[in-house]
Amino acid sequence: MKKSSSFITGRIKSFRYAFMGAYKLVTTEHSIMVQFSIGVLVTIAGFYFKISNVEWMLQFLAIGLVLGIEGMNTAIEKIADFIHPDFHEKIGFIKDIAAGAVFFAALAALTIGLFIYIPLILAL
Repeated sequence: MKKSSSFITGRIKSFRYAFMGAYKLVTTEHSIMVQFSIGVLVTIAGFYFKISNVEWMLQFLAIGLVLGIEGMNTAIEKIADFIHPDFHEKIGFIKDIAAGAVFFAALAALTIGLFIYIPLILAL
């Protein structure tokens, strides 16, 4: 069996598909648009408050976590709707679990944001 592409070419194609998927998420899914916008706002806040390197790492980890889990939630919802377009109790249960994962990620991100920004806001 002959490989259709080299290792480098395959990685470039993979990166292109990943970038296109991220672009589709940010431009078509309202929940991602909101969360991406919040990520941009807290990034601007990070520059304004001159947060530390560790705080930047935690903030970007939190943003990536929420966007990544929300992307997986969206994919699960799209697959579930494709497989079973009508209401089904088990499909609803699966979608609720995926949404719950987003909730946990968002709570973690909120907690990180509060730890970073409350002391900085109170110091103004």
